[in-house]
Amino acid sequence: MEQRETDNRGLAVGLLEVYGLVCAFMAADAGCKAADVSLEIFDKNKPANADALPVPLLVTVKFRGRVADVREAMKAAEEVAKATTGIVVSHIIPNPTEDTEKMLTISALDKD
Repeated sequence: MEQRETDNRGLAVGLLEVYGLVCAFMAADAGCKAADVSLEIFDKNKPANADALPVPLLVTVKFRGRVADVREAMKAAEEVAKATTGIVVSHIIPNPTEDTEKMLTISALDKD
């Protein structure tokens, strides 16, 4: 998957980790419809205790935009995620550092 270069300096990032890819798509859709945000590449994680989870795959949705827009997108996305498989964790970073920006581009979705 090719990733385009964008200048995200000064933009907030909202991170929403949910159970399952379908929930991630539904949450992402709701967030993008609720506010002026863009999506960054999703990430996935299959933890050691995956069999004990509601869905054995954790997916992180990443919203980008102004803080107020990210907050609104996260609120809408969280509502949808809670109504489906659930939320693992959510957090908004208002102005990520350069090192954090590098980490945000990492994704395991394109790996086996």
